[in-house]
Amino acid sequence: MSEERFDPSVADGRWQRAWDEAEAFRADSESDKPKSYVLEMFPYPSGRIHIGHVRNYTMGDVLARFKAMTGHEVLHPMGWDAFGMPAENAAMEKGVHPGGWTRENIANMKAQLQRLGFALDWSREFATCDAEYYGHEQALFLEFYRHGLVYRRESAVNWDPVDMTVLANEQVIDGRGWRSGALVEKRKLSQWFLKITQFADELLEGLGGLDKWPEKVRLMQENWIGKSTGLQAHFKGSNFDETIEVYTTRPDTIFGASFVAVAADHPIAQAVADTDHMAAAFIEKCKAGGTTAAELETAEKLGFDTGLKVAHPFTGEDLPVWIANFVLMDYGTGAIMAVPGHDQRDFEFATKYGLPIKRVVAASKADADKPFEGEAEAGEGIVVNSDFLSGLSVEDAKTAIITRAAEDGWGIPKTQYRLRDWGVSRQRYWGTPIPMIHCDACGVVPVPEDQLPVTLPDDVDFKTPGNPLDRHPTWKHVDCPKCGAKARRETDTLDTFADSSWYFLRFASQPGDKPFDAAEVAKWLPVNQYIGGIEHAILHLLYARFWTRALAHCGMVEVKEPFAQLFTQGMVTHETYERKVDGRAVYYSPSEVLRDGNGATLKDDGQPVEIGRVIKMSKSKKNVVDPDEIVAQYGADAVRWFMLSDSPPERDLPWSEAGIEGCGRFVQRLWRLFGQYDANAQGDDKALARKMHQTIAAVADDIEALGFNKAVARIYELTNAAEKAAPSASRSEAIRTLILLVAPMMPHLSEEAWSRAGFTGLIAQAAWPRYDEAMLVEDEVTIAVQVKGKLRDTITVAKGTGKDQLEALALASEKVQRNIDGAPVRKVIVVPDRLVNIVV
Repeated sequence: MSEERFDPSVADGRWQRAWDEAEAFRADSESDKPKSYVLEMFPYPSGRIHIGHVRNYTMGDVLARFKAMTGHEVLHPMGWDAFGMPAENAAMEKGVHPGGWTRENIANMKAQLQRLGFALDWSREFATCDAEYYGHEQALFLEFYRHGLVYRRESAVNWDPVDMTVLANEQVIDGRGWRSGALVEKRKLSQWFLKITQFADELLEGLGGLDKWPEKVRLMQENWIGKSTGLQAHFKGSNFDETIEVYTTRPDTIFGASFVAVAADHPIAQAVADTDHMAAAFIEKCKAGGTTAAELETAEKLGFDTGLKVAHPFTGEDLPVWIANFVLMDYGTGAIMAVPGHDQRDFEFATKYGLPIKRVVAASKADADKPFEGEAEAGEGIVVNSDFLSGLSVEDAKTAIITRAAEDGWGIPKTQYRLRDWGVSRQRYWGTPIPMIHCDACGVVPVPEDQLPVTLPDDVDFKTPGNPLDRHPTWKHVDCPKCGAKARRETDTLDTFADSSWYFLRFASQPGDKPFDAAEVAKWLPVNQYIGGIEHAILHLLYARFWTRALAHCGMVEVKEPFAQLFTQGMVTHETYERKVDGRAVYYSPSEVLRDGNGATLKDDGQPVEIGRVIKMSKSKKNVVDPDEIVAQYGADAVRWFMLSDSPPERDLPWSEAGIEGCGRFVQRLWRLFGQYDANAQGDDKALARKMHQTIAAVADDIEALGFNKAVARIYELTNAAEKAAPSASRSEAIRTLILLVAPMMPHLSEEAWSRAGFTGLIAQAAWPRYDEAMLVEDEVTIAVQVKGKLRDTITVAKGTGKDQLEALALASEKVQRNIDGAPVRKVIVVPDRLVNIVV
């Protein structure tokens, strides 16, 4: 065995088939072993996986295999987040059906994952585009509807007038539709919403118990929910008979207010537009802008002076009322008290239109009249220029104003949230049909449970812009389940975030007659370890937390937090290769480029290409590495080992040819060492045995903590020690242990070595090696022996050896005597367990 090379092209497939035949990774919910649910965020079937995906799944796989070896019943499933716009885009661009395109991609990606030997329970596989899955999702939607968690109202959306569809904010580029190039309009459409705001406090408080989540993720969710306590106040009209309600989190700055701004769709703005064509034109212009606070934050601040004025509640000063494009009707009251000195958006607006900018907060009284230097100031310090508030701290001033407003009857304290209810309507085909029916007589009627799933029609046309479901000749026409009259199906489909908000429950339990069985779910949930990218830190994780709490509210599950432990892995990065062609960047994949010490050239023509920055792997930049090519060359285990080596798993991992080549060499090095296992070897090697026991314990701790790079380093150390050691029973035991230690990381190599060495059964089902606690403590130490401060020898002694004995051993050293060379010894300095320094 030690003379031949390990051949992954043969071994990988052999052991993957053996695992399948043994159903080695099939989770048994009836097992009495402690349960461990390991889950990576399931992939979108876009075509092929790249090395970046492999890192994510390798981490989860190592943990799942380790948990199985340490006596756990492991659930480690895989499925496909299969609905969404990319499939519809492919249908429009390539003339294919989204379903066929998706299924083909799933088949390709599944084959890629299987070639990497992941310990997945494929018996639980599903795609969210399976009618069975989305039919159960429709049932959950109706359950939420029955419990008052679903409602319908008009909402502002981005509307592409050419493609006739709603666009996500990410699909609006410079105010135009990403596909059509048409100027996007802001429209009001009737949309379905889920009442996530009903759970705002629960979701916020629940973050406190997620102590095994990254702190940055918890903070991101806290900020997204955005709980704030402030003042809701009404400003009376000076030259009209109404009041304008405003909400502010900074009531302490009220004396700095210089105007009031309302959203373009605020009733006041609409009333002005009815009699002022210029106001109406400005509102139309606002409709071409964004619909979210984040987008408007960076847009140019635009306004229209309505001519209306309101009275300042303290000074009585008339404040002008403007329509402003950066105020949203969906946030607060749709109107703001603008304080330009201490809010950057207000500052930019006031500067543009020549409105007053007043200082009402300063670092000290001496700075009360300090001018602003081109931007607003955050407002930290003490209150100034504010009548009875002057000299107070910001917090004391807030309290004073809220109290005064309540006493005088023009304001109330109010808690607000940045979080808004989740708009789930999408005017697209490739998604879960919303199970509602519109009847002229009965209104909106839920689809009866026995008519679920409401399935998507296959005969759809993508040549005409807009939602194919809306124009389908027959699909949307149904009888009202309540009165029997002619009615219409809801043609909107659900936001695909809904699909990923409960899939982990379906993995745990898959009955045919309902979404899941609560008792089965209770056996597995919460997920013990969830792994995925930081880009999902807010929406996916927040929606999944909400969905789980909503199900608990409906009495369907007991668990409220779906993921006990969360890990966000770093990206795999690669440099880019490009050329400018007609002023446009054209990118090339690593497989198209020849890289050497002088730069990079294109293989096709031998001409140079520009080497760009090392960035996250991206299909648009073509800097992706196809794992199939690497697996074919080096084998699955070398690829897996590279994913775990060097970089801490939470940091980015730069891909390099040298790195994967080094991993390939280490695979062969281990193979040669494993071939030296001798069951009949005799003799002890106490130092190697101690190293082995220490490594077993440390690698286990590292894997539990997802410190894979540390585990790899320890395995290298034990490999080095075993290679250098003389043949003995201790050495053979160390080799056997190494086979087991690398089994979660290099499963094919381990299975092959385990079998060749004569051990029975699959190593995937073997037990993690045990260690002796007594062997973890060092009972020998190596002492440095110095002469005049320079190291001349070392001696190995029992830990705790006394000073006199250490001095005698040091002076007895031949190397020390040669360096003393007969000179009288003036002093011997002994530091127990560390050092002997001889002064001559």
